Parts: sequence; structure tokens; C-alpha cells
Amino acid sequence: MYQIMDEIKQGIQYVFQTRNSLTLAVSGSGHCVLETAVVNLLEPGDPFLVGVNGIWGQRAAEIGERVGARVHPMTKDPGGYYTLQEVEEALAQHKPVLLFLTHGESSSGVLQPLDGYGDLCHRYNCLLLVDSVASLGGVPIHMDQQGIDVLYTGSQKVLNGPPGTSLISFNDKAKNKIYTRKTKPYSFYMDVKWLANFWGCDNKPRMYHHTTPVIGLYSLRESLALIVEKGLENSWRQHREATAYLQGRLQGLGLQLFVKDPALRLPTVTTVAVPAGYDWRDIVNYLM
Repeated sequence: MYQIMDEIKQGIQYVFQTRNSLTLAVSGSGHCVLETAVVNLLEPGDPFLVGVNGIWGQRAAEIGERVGARVHPMTKDPGGYYTLQEVEEALAQHKPVLLFLTHGESSSGVLQPLDGYGDLCHRYNCLLLVDSVASLGGVPIHMDQQGIDVLYTGSQKVLNGPPGTSLISFNDKAKNKIYTRKTKPYSFYMDVKWLANFWGCDNKPRMYHHTTPVIGLYSLRESLALIVEKGLENSWRQHREATAYLQGRLQGLGLQLFVKDPALRLPTVTTVAVPAGYDWRDIVNYLM
């Protein structure tokens, strides 16, 4: 099993484009890995800046409140994204220890740009936490190159694994924040120090922590092996081409896409504006 786990770790490092040693899979879905990140990185009273432009920012803010952090939401209407200037103003004002951004906001179909945001955060002594559940594997993302301190995704999206496991990586800055905490994280199950040992990330003898979903891990290993075999560039291209075809045909029907700027459209989730004269509830009920 440890060999399977080691191979999963190598696969995560490849799809995240990172060399971080503190890289592992969490026994839980995307919500679980979001909570793992937040409860380990934040202590009561820590200022936490959250990009709330859809459901995932809302959830991150909620978890931050439960931890006892001082949460500062940057709220935008669905379809909005965050510019470097907006983020810098918020960093200067709130002086957070952690910024949360959703790379692929699946509730609105927005792709948040990431180039330059890591460097900006580091100038203000802030860590950058990125949710890539709906984007990783379908959109280029380079954790180390883009200065992302903590990155996570789920098994069940582009990786095509069964739901129930999720992937996360912490760089040395983020690891240092966790290992120098004054208080223990409130969750034992999601305590990254324990998980790091269990996944062979701390160069100490491995100790049992919890029963992992072994079938899920076998499947996750296979999912990662397939994307390694295909190559990330081919996966990105495949999604780009399929999305361009879908969006072209939708527009050919006279429908309008919800995200106006093509550069900000998430290639894995296409959102369509409700046509004039229709009630969105009727359309959703019909589809359901």
C-alpha cells in the first residue's frame, strides 16, 4: 500500500507541476480537502482574505469563520474575477496570512487568472491557496512556476477517478506555517502533520493514522497513470478543442454564453445565459 501511495504522490507532483515533498491525497472529497487546507493553515484570529465570486469562495469563508479566523470576503457577482490591482489593494488593507482564490469557479464558469498572484501575495507575507477542483487537468496550471503555496483538487473531475479522494500539495512556506502553529488544528483526522507522516513526507517511520479508502486509492493511482501517459499538454488541448466546439455550436443556436470574455471561460464548465422570455427555473426543472 505504501508503494501505491508513493506512486500517487509522484502522480500528484506531475499533474500539479511541483516538486513539493509535502504532497499527498486526502481521504475525502473536494470539500474535505478544502477544509484540510484551511484548518491547518489558519489559527483563531488569523486574518483570511477570500475571493467570493461563487459557491466555493462562500464555503472557504464559512470554514474560516468556524476556525475562528478574521474573514475578509472580496465579494463579486457570479461571472466576476479578481485583478492583480484589486487583490493588492485588499492585501494592503487587511494584511492577511492567507488568500483563497478559486481557479475554476464551476458555479459560474469563470477561469480566474493566476499568473503574478503568488508573487504579489509573497510581497505582502501572505500565502496563496488555490482551489483547482474544476480546472486541474483541463487548464494549464504550474504550481511552482506560478508561486502557488497550497493547491488542491478532487479525484472525480478531469482525473476521471471515483469521488471520495482529493489531492493537495504544500510548499515550504505553507509547511512552515503549519509546523510553527501555536495551537493544534481542531481536526485530528485532517491534521497535516499526521497525514505527512502517513504519506512518507517527513522522513520519519510511517505510523498508522486512519483507514484509507484503498479501492479509491487504487483507482486514483490508475487515473494519475493515465494522465501521465496521455501527457498534460494533450489533456489541456483535448479540453480546449472540445469546449471550443461545444461553445461554437451553442452560439450557432443563438444562445449566449454567460462569461462574455473568452479568456475567462473555464474550459471544463460551459455556462449559458438564460434566453430572454424564459424563466431559468423552468429550464432547470426540465433538465432535471
